[in-house]
Amino acid sequence: MKPELPIFTDLKLEKDPEIPASWDFGGGVGLILLAPESQRDAIRQGPWGEFLEQRLAAFPEKANPVHLSGPTGIRTAVAFVADDVGGFKALTQARKLIGPLLTERPEQINVISLLGNGDTATVMAEALAAATHAALFQLPKITDTPEDAPTLRTMVFMGDFDAANFRHAEATAEGNNLARWLTQLPGNYLTPAIYRDYAESLARNEGWDTDFFDQTRLEELGAGAFLSVVAASPNRDAGILRLSYRPRDAKGQALALIGKGICFDTGGANLKVGGSMLGMHGDMQGSAVALGTLLALTRLEFDQPVDCWLPLAENHIGPDAVKCNDVITAMNGTTIELINTDAEGRMVLADTLALASREKPRAILDYATLTGAVVSSLGQRMGGAITNRRHWIEPIIQAGERSGERVWPFPYEDDYDEDLKSQVADTLQCRTAGAGDHIYAARFLGRFVDKDIDWVHVDMASSGTHKGGLAHIPTDLQGFGVRFGVEWFGTITRE
Repeated sequence: MKPELPIFTDLKLEKDPEIPASWDFGGGVGLILLAPESQRDAIRQGPWGEFLEQRLAAFPEKANPVHLSGPTGIRTAVAFVADDVGGFKALTQARKLIGPLLTERPEQINVISLLGNGDTATVMAEALAAATHAALFQLPKITDTPEDAPTLRTMVFMGDFDAANFRHAEATAEGNNLARWLTQLPGNYLTPAIYRDYAESLARNEGWDTDFFDQTRLEELGAGAFLSVVAASPNRDAGILRLSYRPRDAKGQALALIGKGICFDTGGANLKVGGSMLGMHGDMQGSAVALGTLLALTRLEFDQPVDCWLPLAENHIGPDAVKCNDVITAMNGTTIELINTDAEGRMVLADTLALASREKPRAILDYATLTGAVVSSLGQRMGGAITNRRHWIEPIIQAGERSGERVWPFPYEDDYDEDLKSQVADTLQCRTAGAGDHIYAARFLGRFVDKDIDWVHVDMASSGTHKGGLAHIPTDLQGFGVRFGVEWFGTITRE
């Protein structure tokens, strides 16, 4: 029996402009104190001033945040916050504040601002809301043994938090939670058919229109790139799912989200060996992030139309599997010489980009756990981005910084195409060897995007997982990209 789609955590976020005269809040309460990094003696302002000074003196000077027990036993987290904190650093500080407090299983957490700067307090309040929702969310686990439910029900922000707007934090948290939940599911619990059922069920709840391009329709459209990946699949459940969000009175061209949805990747004829096949049920994370981004935009009542395209497939091995040096023809007529059947992601994305381009979207944003090369280039702390619009390079960096999901652009120069020349087809699928595969993959994908369509490709192989969590996410599995996607679409629609 498949797990039910997750329900968003019911967490009350309240504001109280007054800082209480007493911090003796009683049982079941945790406490967060926010003090300015540039004026640490502000900690003296409260009833526990002398106590906190003495206790903090026992910690290394650079310790931040600090967790301790207050004079009445209340579990307390103290953070010294920089005036210019924001984005990734604010979210990281919030995760480090929240995590240890939740292990005490409080029913309420009170956040007290001693900052003296309303803008800084607002940033931290919204980061704490995001981090708390991420920490409370329970990823799916296939077991009859129920997990302990979180006890936290309320967060009260005391002090100058008037400008804090939790709507964005909650919307993006819900999208991120959905993305992580789907990615966690084992491959036999998230086949293309099951994934489609989840997405269409969500569409009914959210009022999205749906259209599924099954294998028969894709054959009629000549989508040979996509179909080459599923040639050995035992079931004909693969296809491209389109979800359409249309807010009332929205006009003009839709924006397009695309996410790689390989529900399991064996590597095909280039079979993965050793431990390389472990975790390949998560090769659909790009599609989960695209779906989570659409959900977040819906929750925020985004005023622009958006289409979300999900190529759902499995890459199997079998007698009908395609082989190296086979030549296939993509939907837009491009012939492709296969070099590595384990580079299947760019094949399903090729036809999906071509299909989406036929609708003449205002812009395309695609997500994919695509290459190991981007991991070699960046490590696992930010995603890679490539765009066909040079003037977007700095705005992409800034959108990543504002959202706290950092991305770094790579070049998109046409002379790279010289290394993808084939003797028998229009292009090689990829190079046979050599560095820079993330750039060559983008050059390959760019063939399937009309030149008059603005496009950003996010290779999230470097950001999909990070041991011990990252930014506001406490789990290894990140669901990276929802906050960035919401921020990016907001950026380009304000231009």
